[in-house]
Formats: sequence, structure tokens, C-alpha cells
Amino acid sequence: MLRKLPKIELHCHLDGSVRLNTIIEVAKQENIELPSFEVETLDSLIKVPEDCTSLEEYLKRFDLPNKIMQSKSSLKRIAFELLEDCARENVKYIEVRFAPSLHRQKGLSLEEIIESVLEGMHEAEKIYDIKSNLIIGCMRSMSVEEAFSVVNAGEKYLNRGVVAVDLCGIELEGFASIYKEPIDLARSLGYRVTIHAGEGASGKNVLDAINLLGAERIGHGIRTKDTNEAYDLAKAKKIVFEMCPTSNVQTKAINNFSKHPFYNFYKDDMLVTISTDNRTVSDIDLTNELNIIFDEFNMGIEEYSKIYLNAVDACFADSNTKDWLRSLI
Repeated sequence: MLRKLPKIELHCHLDGSVRLNTIIEVAKQENIELPSFEVETLDSLIKVPEDCTSLEEYLKRFDLPNKIMQSKSSLKRIAFELLEDCARENVKYIEVRFAPSLHRQKGLSLEEIIESVLEGMHEAEKIYDIKSNLIIGCMRSMSVEEAFSVVNAGEKYLNRGVVAVDLCGIELEGFASIYKEPIDLARSLGYRVTIHAGEGASGKNVLDAINLLGAERIGHGIRTKDTNEAYDLAKAKKIVFEMCPTSNVQTKAINNFSKHPFYNFYKDDMLVTISTDNRTVSDIDLTNELNIIFDEFNMGIEEYSKIYLNAVDACFADSNTKDWLRSLI
């Protein structure tokens, strides 16, 4: 049933959603060395194992796909293929996110990197019944100066596909205060703001992401359930949670699906949406992600409609796109 329904994906990383065959083909075309050129071997190296112990271990799975995402042609191809994969399961709108700084190993400028990804997305939109926008991420492992560079590089693409800024990567306590100035700059330029927080560290980071960084949406936010002040503030401000249950179980942000706070948030009228996080690394698509959570909590079409409309309201698309998305449900 869910495969046929229209879907919206608000939290999906480009480098975590690369086809295995594409990694092999690009590596051969660009003479890039891989540990193996066999799909089965790459599968075991890129997809997260069942015994993954942490977010830090999970993030190591991105090293290999990023190795082949260093040319304009590969970035364009991978962005196109992500939208193609999404369209095949009736995703009607996706916000792709990626960190441009990770793709400079062969000398591309930040502008060339962003433009290549947008070209792939826009090409897919011409062929498939899907719309998209791009969120550019600043890695929390990088300097504040690099964050400023990313924000400045993306400015020329605002209203041309780029809609928002994010902070992503390994999460340490208190990161928000470090990046306040570049995120303030982004907001002043017209970027919308979504922040990874409360995934690998405490709910205090969610509180800071809202108060210090002006986050409108929170990526994951699992630990919000343990911090009353953050929970109450998020509810009062109608902050939207981009929840990715499979990824959260894999990174041990939560022990199992039954303990995931998604349904309790939903029942308490918190604004929740469901996404994949990383389609290849987590070995999941949005249909199966929804199936897992709906089976776990015995949810039905009425609940699905509410979550879908949450995503429509929360997305960073223009009003015409939102009207179109609403008309589909």
C-alpha cells in the first residue's frame, strides 16, 4: 500500500545514497582505486553492519562513496540517480543534503560542486514526476572558517535549488555555540535552517540548535525525549523533527524500534516526519522505512496522511510546490 502513496523525503544524504554499481563504474572511468570491484564486497564495506556500535562507526561508511564523488560528472550522475530511485517509489518531493567541502579532493571549487549536484537534480526533474531542493551542510569536524566558505559559496544558488543550511557529522556536546556566526550569516542571506542534533549527544544540543542557531527543523532529535526543556521548547515553537528510525537503531541512538520516540512524539502532537537518512548505507528506501514504523506502532492511512501533511508544511519548497503536494494526498 505505502509504495503507491505519494511520499516526501526531507532528510536524505547524497553520499549515503550512492548506487553500488555507480561506485564501481565511476571508479573504473576515473581510475580510482577501490578495495574491491565486486558488488558483494562493496556491499559489506558500505552498508552498515548489524553490530555497528555508534554514530562514529556508522559515519566511517561514507569514506568509500566520497572517494568517487570528486568530479563534476560523478556528482551530477549521483544526484540524478538519487532522484530517479526516489521517483520509482513515488517520492514526489525530496530535499537532498550534502557537504560540499567533502568533494574538493581533486580541486573542484565549492561553487562547481554545488552546481554539479543541482544540474543532476534538475535533469531528473525534467524526466520524472518529482520535485527537489538542496540543503548544503557544514561538517562539524571542519573549521568555522570553512563553514563561512560553504555558506558564502551557496548564496548564489539560493532560489535556484539551494534552500537551506545544515550542520552535520560527528556530534559533540555544545557544538551550536561554535557555529553560531556562520549560521547567523546564512539566515541573514535567506537560507532556511535545519540542524542535526540530539542524535549522538544530549537533548541540550537540540535546545541550543533552536535557541542559538534558529533551527526550524531538527535532524533526528532522538534525545529530546530525555530533556524536558528541549521537548517543551520544540513543541511550543512547532519545531519539525526529521526522524530516521532505521538509521537511529543502527547508530544505537536508540536500542530498537519499539523504543523509538517517534510515536510518542506523534501522539503528543509534536511535528514529526519520516525519512531514510542514507538509502545505501542504511540499506533502506522510504517505503520500507514507513512500513517498519507503521507495523511497529500499528498505524494506518489516517496517520500517514497527517505525517505527509506535516512534511508538506515543513518542507522548504515554494508555495506552488506545496499546493501541488497537498493535492496528491
